[in-house]
Amino acid sequence: MTAIRRASLDEIRLFHAKMMAAAGNATDDRLARIIEAVPREAFLGPGPWQIRAGRSYLETPCADPAFLYQNVLVALDTEKGINNGEPFLHAAWLCAAAPAAGETVIHVGAGTGYYTALLSMLVLPNGRVHAYEIEAALAGRARENLRPFEGVEVIHGDATALPLPPADLIYVNAGVVAPPVRWLDALRSGGRLIFPWQPTDRVGLVLLVTRTDAGHRVRPLMRATFIPCIGASDRSGCRKAPSVADAAAVRSIRLTRDGPPDETAVAIHDDVWFSRADI
Repeated sequence: MTAIRRASLDEIRLFHAKMMAAAGNATDDRLARIIEAVPREAFLGPGPWQIRAGRSYLETPCADPAFLYQNVLVALDTEKGINNGEPFLHAAWLCAAAPAAGETVIHVGAGTGYYTALLSMLVLPNGRVHAYEIEAALAGRARENLRPFEGVEVIHGDATALPLPPADLIYVNAGVVAPPVRWLDALRSGGRLIFPWQPTDRVGLVLLVTRTDAGHRVRPLMRATFIPCIGASDRSGCRKAPSVADAAAVRSIRLTRDGPPDETAVAIHDDVWFSRADI
């Protein structure tokens, strides 16, 4: 009988990178190489690790990093439900948002910095990533973890309230009821905003928003739910909530300052409204 050889960690990491690129339908051949080059375990602290399974966590049997190279959520703070997100989901986001060399990225909800690191490498050379994390302990860990990466600034604070630099991409890793106007205003022409839209308990939908000369065009991508985004998850300002079907029909985001909601509105908030009409 032929002996079975266990793959090395390098082989496991390479295969995981290839799976992530395939899961995202990557057209940028840099993605797999970058994922392979950035060890996930370097951002998660010493093992064993807590891996999310259903509504609970399971501890890995030991501190072997091979356990991390699966499509799993890994706990950053079990009490608050903060995790390092599913790799295949992020691969799809990265491919849809298409960060490019020289671009400026705002990462909201950076955690301990793993996906920030991937973003920073995708915008090389000459790109910048401004990573916002509201949890002080996580921001401190991210700042330390990201020291080797070029063009990264970690900000401990609320990205819904702080001034933001002009950006080509805003990458949001927390559930949003309605995007703050300051996010939409920060986008340069052609800039993208990707975030999990969670206006009701039944709707969890990733939206890709692109700023054009005519306004903010929306493309719904996939279902997903995240922990609420502090500062952008208050539903008290919602004057009309969407059904699941209406949410999937959204094609643009409008600013109330530019005009009141019309008959195409499927969701209405104080400062923004979501329309089924394209722009």
